[in-house]
Amino acid sequence: MKTLRVILISGLSGSGKTTAIKALEDIGFYCVDNLPILLLPKFLELCEQSGGKVSKVAVVEDIRGTESYPISDHEGVDFFEDSRRIIESLRKEGYPVEILFLDSSDPILMRRFSETRRQHPLGRGGSILEGIQIERKQLAGIRDMANQVIDTSQLNVHELKEKIQQYAQKDLKESRLTVTLLSFGYSFGVPYEADLLFDVRFLPNPYFVEGLKRLKGDHPDIEAYILHQKESIEFLNRTLDFIRFLLPFYLRERRTHLTIAVGCTGGRHRSIVIVNRLGQMLHEELLKQGVFLSVRHRDAERG
Repeated sequence: MKTLRVILISGLSGSGKTTAIKALEDIGFYCVDNLPILLLPKFLELCEQSGGKVSKVAVVEDIRGTESYPISDHEGVDFFEDSRRIIESLRKEGYPVEILFLDSSDPILMRRFSETRRQHPLGRGGSILEGIQIERKQLAGIRDMANQVIDTSQLNVHELKEKIQQYAQKDLKESRLTVTLLSFGYSFGVPYEADLLFDVRFLPNPYFVEGLKRLKGDHPDIEAYILHQKESIEFLNRTLDFIRFLLPFYLRERRTHLTIAVGCTGGRHRSIVIVNRLGQMLHEELLKQGVFLSVRHRDAERG
């Protein structure tokens, strides 16, 4: 295994890659913005020959380096295949290449382009939305390979910088898989960092029950109402079995983050109860496997 720390930053235009690369530079990473993926092996080889002067590097790979891949009915296919081939080859050589992917919602990206008056690099005829959609399709394969996906939609510059540095300062030798159980409301959009997505809007909604509407999902009365439903218990058991089936494969792939998102309409009742109970059911067995468990409720105060 090579001793060189390698973080490959990718993501959509406007998602915060410039902030990310600056954040890593501030904590001692040797950073290169917009390095074509075909040059990455040679770059890492030169870093290895630095005599220890360069021990951790961060490289941004994004759509700006794809001019040689024409837009067609097969957008991004060659770009992704080249990227996958090179990254897999480097990993076989012992380079622990980590992929950090930054994502954001279409409305937020459109607003950011509008505020800065920038043209999207793939916008045909100046259409920002069309450019975003093409780019999202082109980068889908890289996103699927990512060690961690960060949704920057609700993060300001300082929050994103802190999140990037927290990720980078983890000791690789002690790194382990973190499973995040995340509740959310579909009314506020699907979380882009989700690896697995479950929809519990089929469960009876306490919002329409007198006396329960204004209570939060962590209230005992809400929990009792949801967990009293037979379909809730069956869903929990089936979902638990599914997670148990998938977990060994994520561990085999040396993933460091797995985000399991559970959504209801507003993110205040059903999803919170289900996520909390899944966390209780998984806690002990994940601990035994050396997997860290995190529980978050994105929209608990918004619904």
